[in-house]
Amino acid sequence: MDFRYDVIVVGAGHAGCEAACTAARLGSKTLLITMDMNKIAQMSCNPAIGGIAKGQIVREIDALGGQTGIVTDRSAIQFRMLNRSKGPAMWSPRSQSDRKQYIEQWTRTLTTTEHLYIWQDTVTELIISNKHVCGVRTALGVEMRAQAVVLTNGTFLGGLLHFGPVQLAGGRIAEPASYGLTEQLKSYGFTADRMKTGTPCRLDKRSIDFARMTPQPGDSDNHHFSYLPEVRRTLKQMPCWITYTNVQTHEVLRSGLDRSPLYNGQIRSIGPRYCPSIETKIVTFADKERHQLFIEPEGVDSNEYYVNGFSSSLPIDVQLKALHTVQGLEHAVLYRPGYAIEYDFFHPTQLHPTLETKLIGGLFFAGQINGTTGYEEAAGQGIVAGINAHLSCNGTDRFTLARDEAYIGVLIDDLVNKGVDEPYRMFTSRAEYRILLRQDNADVRLTPRSYAIGLAGSTRHALLQTKLQAEAELEAWLAAESAVPAQVNSWLEHIGSQPLQQKTRLTDVLLRPGVTLQGLAETVPAVAERIASLPCPADEIAESTEINIKYRGYIEREKLEADKLHRLDGIGIPADFRYEELQSLSTEARQKLGRIRPATIGQASRIPGVSPNDISVLLVLMGR
Repeated sequence: MDFRYDVIVVGAGHAGCEAACTAARLGSKTLLITMDMNKIAQMSCNPAIGGIAKGQIVREIDALGGQTGIVTDRSAIQFRMLNRSKGPAMWSPRSQSDRKQYIEQWTRTLTTTEHLYIWQDTVTELIISNKHVCGVRTALGVEMRAQAVVLTNGTFLGGLLHFGPVQLAGGRIAEPASYGLTEQLKSYGFTADRMKTGTPCRLDKRSIDFARMTPQPGDSDNHHFSYLPEVRRTLKQMPCWITYTNVQTHEVLRSGLDRSPLYNGQIRSIGPRYCPSIETKIVTFADKERHQLFIEPEGVDSNEYYVNGFSSSLPIDVQLKALHTVQGLEHAVLYRPGYAIEYDFFHPTQLHPTLETKLIGGLFFAGQINGTTGYEEAAGQGIVAGINAHLSCNGTDRFTLARDEAYIGVLIDDLVNKGVDEPYRMFTSRAEYRILLRQDNADVRLTPRSYAIGLAGSTRHALLQTKLQAEAELEAWLAAESAVPAQVNSWLEHIGSQPLQQKTRLTDVLLRPGVTLQGLAETVPAVAERIASLPCPADEIAESTEINIKYRGYIEREKLEADKLHRLDGIGIPADFRYEELQSLSTEARQKLGRIRPATIGQASRIPGVSPNDISVLLVLMGR
């Protein structure tokens, strides 16, 4: 058997699946190595994709030609557009998935992708020669060669599970940890550390009293993750349920804090601030009398339910006693308890913006190995790493995304320039160009770039051109047609807007606060007819057109700000530049610039501790 490939991807989680599928679809002979072929794309924590800022990342992956959005739509059992009460820059899609279907859809995708092969084994060592990766060695003693290797090991490197005082080695419950790679990479000069994350218990549906909870149904409209019109939700749609902890719950939890690994010194690694355990919540927010819990289904044909908001590493008896104080969970039966997990990660400032490591050529990191948390953040890194692993095999230019192009660009730029001091999670607040990085226009931003390198196919490109033409035509029509007072005044008064005194262009009416294109369609028959004549997906085309009209001033202003950023990113810095010799730079700037070694002035300006004065010095030295 010939074990020679162009690209090897280690780990079949969300980062690994996107990386492997991407490299193979671009034409590289790709091998995906996983410890268990039955656990491909496992949803280790909650069975959901998307959420605030995370949903934008998934739409960006889809716009680039990735698979996460497609798989999510085909396995969705609930879809919601979050933050609808806020501006469109904040709208974020989220989907509850059928866990089993999600795995099956990803497995089917991988096993039917040309140039992609799968091997079940554990990688214990990298083959490195002259500071360049050449392949991997496995626990079965197999040596596999490749020009590029992508490590997406998730929580498996040195993984240690905590169930109260009980500690078990593992990357997930009932799955072994991986050893060898951390030690080898540290011997080559890499800096590693430990992080901690956790997951809640799982409950038997038959023991839950849903009548004592508040149902949370999904949206009934046609929104979805993939821009491909043929990809739709086909599974039965299911509600989630809301309940709350209470004072009694918190008393039970506090009684077990002395046995909590988080508070008795058993866990010393860095935990997530934005997704804390229930014991951390009651300590940090001691004044709160209750915390919201979401009881989420794991699948259409499953009795397993996930208790979102109740992540814990407390002893099993404390977890169960606390749950029994929650309304609707008085008789809850566990399928398995919650637990915490510690694992190795590598500081991401050791990476180029392509996600290739600075110390070893051809070696890429993606996902939790870089200190991130979340399926979406992992998959976003995975597609970029997969693209660049393929490009590195062909000696062509690398692929990077700017902060004004994608949330994925913000994510990677933050990682390589700022590093992490806790598990990194994406938020809309991290992006300074939020109005440019909306969920509705990810295809406009990214499909042309992906099409240029051969990942997004001609079908996607043609769909985008159709959408852009339809938006332009709809906008021109709205500017040319008028609303008649008799048609719209009663509706305008109903929503608190001044009635029209004369015929007014539809565009001008639409610019009013509270006026929507959907509302106009319900009062002006010509608008409804025009929207109905749009190509699929008509609702999304109408929505994007409305956003472009209403927010044009904000969009143009952000574009001007982004242009300033690009000018700095266009000024390169020599790779061997000797920062330590520049006494005109601050001491902190010399240290951080020398460690991170930015490729451009723009990248240097985004490194914490590098001041505007330091940038001015560099600009002078670069002849600017």
